[in-house]
Amino acid sequence: TEESLIGGRGGRLFGVGKHSYLVGAHPFPMIQKMVESMSQLQDEELQVQDKEHRKGCWAQQYQDGTDLEKHRDLLATENEQLKQELKACKLQLQELQNQTWSCEECEHRKESLSQLQLEVAEKNARLLKQELEVQQKTDCLTEVEQRLNDSLREQAKEKEWFNLQLWESQKIIASMKAQSPKIKYIVKRVEVESSELKQALNEAQSQNQSLQEQVGMQCQVLKEMEQQLQDSQSISVRLRSQIQKYESKLERVHREMVEVIQSMKDEKNRAIEDAFLQAQTEMKAVHENLAGVRTNLLTLQPALRTLTNDYNNLKRQVRDFPLLLQRALQTTKSEIGQVVEEVRTTNHELLCKYHRELQLRKKYHNELVRLKGNIRVFCRVRPVMEEDGDEPEVMNMVTYDPEDDGVLHLCHKGKLVSFELDKVFPPEATQQEVFQEVQDLITSCIDGYNVCIFAYGQTGSGKTYTMEGMQGNRGINQRALQLLFSEVAEKALDWEYTISVNMVEIYNEALRDLLGKEPQGKLDIKLCPDGSGQLYVPGLTEFTVKSVADINRVFEIGHMNRVTEYTNLNEHSSRSHALLIVTVNGVDCSTGIRTTGKLNLVDLAGSERVGKSGAEGSRLREAQYINKSLSALGDVIYALRTHQGHVPFRNSKLTYLLQDSLNGESKTLMMVQVSPLEKNTGETLYSLKFAQRVRSVELGSVAKKTEAVSFPPTDQMELDSRSSPSSSPGASSGRPGSQRRKLQISA
Repeated sequence: TEESLIGGRGGRLFGVGKHSYLVGAHPFPMIQKMVESMSQLQDEELQVQDKEHRKGCWAQQYQDGTDLEKHRDLLATENEQLKQELKACKLQLQELQNQTWSCEECEHRKESLSQLQLEVAEKNARLLKQELEVQQKTDCLTEVEQRLNDSLREQAKEKEWFNLQLWESQKIIASMKAQSPKIKYIVKRVEVESSELKQALNEAQSQNQSLQEQVGMQCQVLKEMEQQLQDSQSISVRLRSQIQKYESKLERVHREMVEVIQSMKDEKNRAIEDAFLQAQTEMKAVHENLAGVRTNLLTLQPALRTLTNDYNNLKRQVRDFPLLLQRALQTTKSEIGQVVEEVRTTNHELLCKYHRELQLRKKYHNELVRLKGNIRVFCRVRPVMEEDGDEPEVMNMVTYDPEDDGVLHLCHKGKLVSFELDKVFPPEATQQEVFQEVQDLITSCIDGYNVCIFAYGQTGSGKTYTMEGMQGNRGINQRALQLLFSEVAEKALDWEYTISVNMVEIYNEALRDLLGKEPQGKLDIKLCPDGSGQLYVPGLTEFTVKSVADINRVFEIGHMNRVTEYTNLNEHSSRSHALLIVTVNGVDCSTGIRTTGKLNLVDLAGSERVGKSGAEGSRLREAQYINKSLSALGDVIYALRTHQGHVPFRNSKLTYLLQDSLNGESKTLMMVQVSPLEKNTGETLYSLKFAQRVRSVELGSVAKKTEAVSFPPTDQMELDSRSSPSSSPGASSGRPGSQRRKLQISA
């Protein structure tokens, strides 16, 4: 047995025993319509999918059309290039045809002409081929565009027809839902043995289930449409309320406008009446005035003629005024130009006079310093380098006076401190510019004067660079010896000079010979036993130099033996005071006068703070000795400045060795080296204050060291110059008891 649900109008199922049959069963018209509409929807969906597929094909064709356009553009570009090449070939051909050649060149020209003609023909063929391809691609592109437009029009029509069918289906569903269902459900147990009936029943049940699903879907769509309808109705209600508000507001505004217009009309009428009355009164007054004017007009006609003549004269003057104004402007411009030129000339003359006065003031100041015996003080500021980094502490705190090259300003803790020295070299100053300021002092040692130049400053401020320089950019030491050689060469006809060199260093208060075979050995400073009070160093090695090559060899030996180490403030920090002692002995060939000059070039070790330099162990001990010797130098400067009876030269080997340079027997110059960085302003301030104190020291007038002797024969004089001992630091030539080793260097 099976349970069957059969719905219909008047349909019944009869069965007796095991046999059953349907009586009065007929199709349901509403369900049949729904089925037909659903089938139509499925067909339409298939058609839409087919159209989408066709649309994709047309889009691909359109993409191909786009590629064809790109290819067409490339062909057009190539076509233009070929046309240009053809034009160039034609021009070359025409030039070749216009030229006249000799018989020997004719065959070669004919061959090149034929080759050019072949190239022209080949390029013409390529050009025709490219034009044909461009035409074909253009036609294909036009056809693709036509197909695409037709496809778009068909798609629009099909979309419109599909929307119409969908609207009709929704209309049918709505009408179906509006009707009341007249379906009876009869449940009866029957026994069915026929397979055909079972199959029909199963088909009916499956069809019924599918129809119910479709009805459910249509109901869902209907609910969504009802929800949209409700939303649109609520929006419509809200809009109606807003429209009513706007209409009421518009009506109120309209009433207000009517009232305003009415009030304006009333005011206008009143104004018109007032104006009319006022016009009448004014008209009467005008008529009265007109009568008076008519009477006056007869009397004013002569005055009018006069005014007309004056007006014409003024008109002529106005017409001529631009020309007069231009002439006046030209005259004024020429006068102003003359005045400006006179002022410029006057300013130039005043500027020249000012510079001459500045040079004279500097010259007289230097002469006064020389007469007083003051220590000249130069200052050199090192530049900010990449090794300093880019932290805030690397700011430049030093400024200069553009009007005076001897004034320097230091910003320390927010305060500007000014210092006046003999000369200030900014960071951009070159080694040659520095040497030009000291070369006059150096050449005076040839005339028999003692000269001392020493560099002072904190470690890492550039003292060794100024004194020794670097490869390709030498410092004062080598430039001084080269200058002495050139001066000696100029005076070779009248004078015979001998230049000898010593190099020593003071390391941990021990005096070392940098040119000796045992540079680690310690030397002593002793008084000359001849009673002159001068100093000398027994056992000090001396080199006689005659050329630049000799100088280079001496410096190479000295640099190799000098002590330098790494610290936090300087990668190659000098750990000792280095002295280059140059002695110049001269003999006048005509008078026999002997002169002895000595040049001391001192590179002092830099003062340093142990906390900043990070010195430990032996480096700490070296720093302590360096600071102690520099403190002793400060004590000597203080004693000289205050004119004390006792000057403590012997408190340090450095001050004891520089005694000849600081006690009035030498022309002395101190080159103070400073750093412009903010982190070094404390040391810079101390160095500049020390420089000012040194500048105020008066050593007295310097005497020239000459010796008048009887002029012996030339052979005897050469023998004496070879046998006499050379002067050591602080000692004159011919000192007895000197145990110095004398070496002769040949280039």
